[in-house]
Amino acid sequence: MNRFGFTITAVVLAGLLAAGAYLFGARSAGGVAGFAEVARIAQVRQLAPADVAAAVRSFVPPGKHDEYYMISSGGHGGQVLVVGLPSMRILKVIAAFANEPWQGFGYGADWSETILDQGTAGGNGRLTWGDTHHPALSETNGEYDGRWLYINDRAHGRIAMIDLRDFRVKQIVDIPNMQTSHGGVFATPNTDYVHVSSKVPTVWGGGYAPLDQYKDRYRGVSAWLAVDRETGRIDLARSFQIELPPYNQDLADAGKLASDGWGFINSYNTEMAIGGNMEGRPPLEAGASARDFDYLHIINWKKAEEVVRAGKFETRNGVRVIPLGTAIAEGLLYFAPEPRSPHGVDVAPNGRYIVVSGKLDPHTTVYDIELIKKAIAEKNFEGTDPFGVPILKFDAVVAGRVNVGNGPLHTQFDERGHAYTSLFVDSAVAKWTLGEPYFRGEAAWKLVDKVSVHYNIGHLATAEGDTVSPDGRYLVALNKWSVDRYPVIGPLHPQNFQLIDLAGPKMQVVYDMPIPNAEPHYAQIIKADKIKAWAVYPAGTDLRTMGRSPYAIERGKERIERRGNVVTVWMTSARSNFRPDTIRVRRGDTVILHITNTEKIRDATHGFAIPQYNIQMSIDPGETVTVRFVADRPGAFSFYCTEFCSALHLEMQGWLLVEP
Repeated sequence: MNRFGFTITAVVLAGLLAAGAYLFGARSAGGVAGFAEVARIAQVRQLAPADVAAAVRSFVPPGKHDEYYMISSGGHGGQVLVVGLPSMRILKVIAAFANEPWQGFGYGADWSETILDQGTAGGNGRLTWGDTHHPALSETNGEYDGRWLYINDRAHGRIAMIDLRDFRVKQIVDIPNMQTSHGGVFATPNTDYVHVSSKVPTVWGGGYAPLDQYKDRYRGVSAWLAVDRETGRIDLARSFQIELPPYNQDLADAGKLASDGWGFINSYNTEMAIGGNMEGRPPLEAGASARDFDYLHIINWKKAEEVVRAGKFETRNGVRVIPLGTAIAEGLLYFAPEPRSPHGVDVAPNGRYIVVSGKLDPHTTVYDIELIKKAIAEKNFEGTDPFGVPILKFDAVVAGRVNVGNGPLHTQFDERGHAYTSLFVDSAVAKWTLGEPYFRGEAAWKLVDKVSVHYNIGHLATAEGDTVSPDGRYLVALNKWSVDRYPVIGPLHPQNFQLIDLAGPKMQVVYDMPIPNAEPHYAQIIKADKIKAWAVYPAGTDLRTMGRSPYAIERGKERIERRGNVVTVWMTSARSNFRPDTIRVRRGDTVILHITNTEKIRDATHGFAIPQYNIQMSIDPGETVTVRFVADRPGAFSFYCTEFCSALHLEMQGWLLVEP
């Protein structure tokens, strides 16, 4: 007998019949032997049948590849995580807004130093950290196309563009007129724009204004950042913004299909509370939750394009801005009441339904774009907000409401018309049905399942769940707390990602994955075969242009040149040496190193580091990198390869000799 109260062999054999047959091919003699081995291992480890079945669901054999990639924010670690599904293995950490030693990001290489510097406006010194929140994969016809990735910096109001050919950042844009951005990045269905909205209103025009002038001097912004469809880079000259009232704009999503051309942002603190819990005013969390409703922002961005083309904008800090009064007069901006303190707005695959969840309301509220368009056409308003924005009547635009549980936040979708909503307070995921054309009559707007997660889930993601044709298959719960799920290794606990299998009628948690580097927020899951990443760069590639670098050098053509106090080195790296391996300079010289990794096979990455000079790079096969520094410290410095790339690993070094 085992701890489950009956014979382990009988239990496991019964419970593992399908799993063992699938994994080992039980129809053959070898399969039967393998099946028996599964039973033996389960007995030794005291695993329940459900444990082994869960392991099979997430198992990817050695040498095999995952079906999906989950692109997840890295929170205040400032990076982006790439996770394989269903294995839940971290495949890559992408340097985004913060220095990354392993990739040499921000430690001397011209491409990364330039990108980080350009991403800090105002000349106040480089920002060395970021808080990545909401990744957005590029789209074509509402489907992920695997070309580019965009992610915001919630702390500083910036956005990074990542090229998915090599999973490296190629651009960081410090967005004008915006200090912070939580409202997340979304791409329009053909990536004409990526959108970011402000989180906290800022002093409009810049500078200082006291908080008692909050209503008059502070404003939010909806930024529509134009994308170059050939390079993926953001072009501020073609971008535009829309001035918004001084509410806290939160999450956002793009319309698609039925709602193509529209964007949606939820908000909180329509009370315009400013805090002051030691100054005789209520704390912000109380002041910002006083009203029963906040406002769903409904933006017609295609009409906004026309308004900009007609010249009805102002230029503020180098970007075109549609003033709030113009947005109202031109019919670009409408509000609809939404449950107070919402923290999710998500557009269903057909584009018809817009799902909003208020943290203090157990219901999801579903708006219908057809009802919204009808109400706008008929001017079915209940009035305006204090700034003159028309407010649509709640009952005129809502298609359905579903009681899903306590603390609903975010919603994702599958291909069968189900919606999945995270419940922060309940620590659960709710599965419910949408209305027509997915479900009709009593089957529509109905809670059908709920599964507990561990613990306090924030965002969640389903496979291709943000597209016009989601896959379902898997759901990942991005839990804020792990509490007792892992051993105690200090007071700072990891976050907990949980893989949930959606294949059967009941959702099942099948895997726990600790995330030890900061607090991820949002994720998107893309089919792995949509991404066509390069395994090796073409010889002499400049990462910034993805074309050939003018400084690329072939093996045998290395050289050192001095012009005045500038020493330029054309160097190659290949197993197991740098050429040249001795560089002689004088104190005060400017040293420029153009290093080309001349390897032509995959995974032959070479590092390059100079001790005491804070220089460290990771140079992939085919890549050319430039490093510039002043040799201001005399001495003999042994540069070396930081990768273990050959049997003669320790011999791959050289000397930087800085004469006094």
